[in-house]
Amino acid sequence: MLHTRGIVFRAMKYGDTSVIADIFTEEKGLHTFIGGSVRTARSRMPFNLFQSMTVVDMVAYFRENSASMHRLKEMRASEVFTSIPFDIRRGAVTLFMAEICRKCVHDHEPNQELFHFLCHNLQFLDSTDQPIANLHLHFLIQLTAYLGFQPQGEPEGETFFDLREGEFSSVPAPHGAYLEATQTEQLLFFWNRHWKTVRHSKWTDLIGKHCFKNCCNFTNTMCRVLKA
Repeated sequence: MLHTRGIVFRAMKYGDTSVIADIFTEEKGLHTFIGGSVRTARSRMPFNLFQSMTVVDMVAYFRENSASMHRLKEMRASEVFTSIPFDIRRGAVTLFMAEICRKCVHDHEPNQELFHFLCHNLQFLDSTDQPIANLHLHFLIQLTAYLGFQPQGEPEGETFFDLREGEFSSVPAPHGAYLEATQTEQLLFFWNRHWKTVRHSKWTDLIGKHCFKNCCNFTNTMCRVLKA
């Protein structure tokens, strides 16, 4: 029997009353669980607990070294968010976090540092009264450290960033998958600073879109490398 906290990454309806969910657990990493009789009036596991990025306390019948689904016995909210469900901007950031996690987190082994990082970001997103316009970019860059492919090297002067190797370089990468010096500067802005120092940064729409695209390119490239 597994007693742990978890973060719901994705859930889908199964049959008339059941739900299948990918849950990133604090003790066992990412696994797939099935909950029976969830979509009924008397369920002990309300369907709203299966919303993306909900933090839950859960009890499950867990079989070690099994690639099949594990059955949920009990589940209840571990964190009760008071702003995210009612604020469309916070909700959008939460959905972005869920989508990135679904694409990047595949390990069945425990990663408690990553779990605590995700919980901290959700708690901050729910409670802060500060601007959140740049939070998704900061989250995306800082997440790389917990996935094991944070940028390497010490940038000096005009610097390019190799998207395939995840390294800074003084010359462009010969394969063509790299960020120009100005794009690398945007990446470093979020990599080297605490959230409190970037939340008030003013970006034009064009620069913000380019920075977002570059951050996603790096993350997607590294995720493909890890899968290979």
